[in-house]
Amino acid sequence: MRCHPDPGLGWPPMLTAVLSLSGALVFGAADFLGGLAAKRINAMLATAVAGLTGLVLLLVVAPFLGGAWTAHDVLWGIISGVAGAVAITLLYAALAIGPMSILSPLTAVISAVVPMAWGLVVSGERLATLGYWALGLALVAVVLVGFVPERGAVRPSLRGLVLATGSGLAIGTFFITIDQTSDESGITPLILNRGVSAGLIFTALGVLAVARAMRRRRRYAVDERMPRAAAARTAAPRRTAVTAGLRLAVACGVVDVTANTLLLLGIRAGDLSVAAVLGAMYPAGTILLAAVVLKERIAPVQWVGLALALTAAGMLALA
Repeated sequence: MRCHPDPGLGWPPMLTAVLSLSGALVFGAADFLGGLAAKRINAMLATAVAGLTGLVLLLVVAPFLGGAWTAHDVLWGIISGVAGAVAITLLYAALAIGPMSILSPLTAVISAVVPMAWGLVVSGERLATLGYWALGLALVAVVLVGFVPERGAVRPSLRGLVLATGSGLAIGTFFITIDQTSDESGITPLILNRGVSAGLIFTALGVLAVARAMRRRRRYAVDERMPRAAAARTAAPRRTAVTAGLRLAVACGVVDVTANTLLLLGIRAGDLSVAAVLGAMYPAGTILLAAVVLKERIAPVQWVGLALALTAAGMLALA
């Protein structure tokens, strides 16, 4: 179990709120980019490229930031990598199905409840009365952000709901596992997280690629009868989409590792229950970008949810 920083070491009480909420907004931008990438390339490839990009970035900055490598932190970093691989793959797949403005908040609610329950029930964290009210208000805010009551609004499919639920559970597990690491480990857990996550997903992609190659061999005779001109016309748009998807995945990796660093610092600056709930506000970033770029409509009730989220963050900072 990690040790929380001593208040006497200069950690302001509101630092958890500031870092976690900032990380959530940046994380929302990463999710938006990941969802767009998954529409052009498959979700697993988008996740793998983003994870590899984040790993490279972390390795570049690691010598400047430092961090101890202990067996304890390495173990929890690896476990968090497994949880992260599952979480992000399911999340990007859900966002690719859409609508982002509903599935992202659903994931967020579940990802907040799991570590909040762990922190308050299992770890024995305690908050002032204002803090408990703020946590409740924050959960209501996340629900309102994802609630679209208007007639004609796009409704998510069952597959999208299942993917979003699974992602929320895995993200909550990531919060719990990363909370077990020591403050002295620095960004070491994130390096292991990204390394394990990217490794697992690239391995799965390799297995799938071999399976697809075997299926293509069985269809070889049929493919040979396809006119070359028609095949070229089909391949060109595909190459363009893949290139765009890979660029979006790289950008997602840079933004995502920035968000996770902020969230890690938020967890270490205070209680897991507070950091996790504020970290679950990441749909705000996704929704705002979806409204600006994709012209998805933000309902009035969602604006209310965003306002409540900011109110809850302020209350948690005071608590």
